[in-house]
Formats: sequence, C-alpha cells, structure tokens
Amino acid sequence: MPTALVTGPTAGIGAAFARRLASDGYRLVLVARYEQTLKELAAELDGDHEVLAADLTDPVARQRVENRLADQDAPVDLLVNNAGIGAVGRFWEADPDVLLAQYELGTTAVLRLTRAVLPGMVARDRGAVINVASFGALLPGRNGAAYTASKSYVVSLTDRIAAELQDTRVSVIAVCPGWTRTELHRRSGNDCPDPESGWWLDADAVVDQALADLAKGRTRSVAGSRYRLVYRATLLLPRGLSPR
Repeated sequence: MPTALVTGPTAGIGAAFARRLASDGYRLVLVARYEQTLKELAAELDGDHEVLAADLTDPVARQRVENRLADQDAPVDLLVNNAGIGAVGRFWEADPDVLLAQYELGTTAVLRLTRAVLPGMVARDRGAVINVASFGALLPGRNGAAYTASKSYVVSLTDRIAAELQDTRVSVIAVCPGWTRTELHRRSGNDCPDPESGWWLDADAVVDQALADLAKGRTRSVAGSRYRLVYRATLLLPRGLSPR
C-alpha cells in the first residue's frame, strides 16, 4: 500500500487531497497543528492512517516531519505540500508575525520537506511531490503581496526541481488553483469575485485536475477552463510583456 504525507489536510484543498488519496488506497500521514482534529479526520477516512501533529513554522516540530519523510523503513511515496495561511490586507497593513508565519509555511516548509523526501524517492526511482501554489503566482495582483510572492517561489522551485529530475521516474508538480471554495479565501479579506461569476472552483475539482496532470507528467496544474484559457494566453505574450 502506498503512503502519502499531506500537510494541512483538515480543510479546503488539503482535505480534498486526503479524501481522494484515501479512496485511491493510500495510507495517509496527516500533518497539522492539532492532534485531536487530525485524529477525528483519520477516523473519518477509510484505512489505517497516521497522525503527526506539528506546527510547520516551528523548526523543532518541522524536523519531526522531515525525519518521517526521510524514514526509509516506512517510505513516503507521495508528498503533498498544502499547508498555508493568508495574511489579510495590503502588505504594509498586515501583521508582521502573520506574514512571517505565512512565509515559513509557504516557502521554508515546502523547501525543507521536499528536500527531506527526495533523496529516498530518487534512490528508489519512484515517487512524487505535489506543491500547492496559487494561480496568483502566475499573474500580477493587487493584494496579498507576500502570499503571492511565496507561491511564486513554490512554482519556480518546482519548475527547477522538475528539470533536475528529468532523468528519474520521480515527479514534481505545482498546483495553481484560482478562487476555490475554502476557508482560506473566506478569511483572506481580499477582493473576491461574485459567487455566481463562474470563477469559483471546487476543491475536489482542483485535486482531480492535479492528479490527472501529475499522471501525464506535467509540472504545472491549472484547474478550470477559464483559468486555463487565461494561463495559455499569458504563455503567448512576448517575454517582456509576460507576467512570468
């Protein structure tokens, strides 16, 4: 039975990944701050799942997760870096402690957890890493400067790691969802499109697209026909005009 470690699995896209992977026969390692919430989630899912309570902004707690990912006696076949928070308001209005926590989750944790799991995957010549970024990382926006910058880092890091993994059977993909019906967007305080506008995505659809794109060997996943159309249009722009 393959094993998948999912960070931030208790809500939103992370919960959708947990449900889908459990239904696909994965044994899950569920990582979030609160042990009781993780235990409740594990009990809801089919299978014998592992819970690992850790605050990924804390280096000591994060090291426990890194150790689990590096454990070759119980290898992790799929890592889903999903945990994240969104700071409210413009950069100069946001709480600097929240910005720092956002940075630690969105960049440091992604870097360190990916670095921890890849040596074993490369040695076994199989495995995959899914890094949840944002469609905002692909286009300029008005709010959420630090959040968008951290997600741009995730996309760039994923692209470069994918290039380094070309001669292996290990895959890595950046998932770039647009507006998705999750707690993160409800709490963000940023301008959101009208709920009936057609720009909103379901978390399950984002996960379905991500796993389909991963199976096809793609390194970026954009869910939703509207978002894919916009993304493809940006790829056709002259280099000096492209937001990339």
